[in-house]
Amino acid sequence: MSVRRATVRDAKRLTHLVRTSSAYEGPYAPMIAGYRVGQDYIETHEVYVAVGPDGRVLGFYALILNPPELDLMFVADSAQGLGVGRLLMTHMKREARAAGLDSVRIVSHPPAEGFYLSVGARRTGTVVAHPPAVMWDRPELELPTE
Repeated sequence: MSVRRATVRDAKRLTHLVRTSSAYEGPYAPMIAGYRVGQDYIETHEVYVAVGPDGRVLGFYALILNPPELDLMFVADSAQGLGVGRLLMTHMKREARAAGLDSVRIVSHPPAEGFYLSVGARRTGTVVAHPPAVMWDRPELELPTE
């Protein structure tokens, strides 16, 4: 596996990855309904993809530098448990550090909180639901880049 900068040619694949994520089934489905990772998003933010030896996109993350926040992080259902998420988080911390950031804020999808804690994030609070866009409270975490 390797990590590379996303290009506008990745937009459809990243959108598909978001929309087909089993992590957003059931009550979480409305949050990603119609979601699109567009060319403008890829050009504006630090978006990186993990690719397999065959070139298949296995996951991606998007880092916003100011203010520092992990905006998106998705791993393909078929790649869960293969270390893709940890690879992406290691890469993200390195990129954030290179940009002069000491830490990165993460507003987590509730089922993903355990993963973020396992890679060194610490809980700092709760972001209260904001209907109709987000119907549930979300854990707020901080991830040191060291």
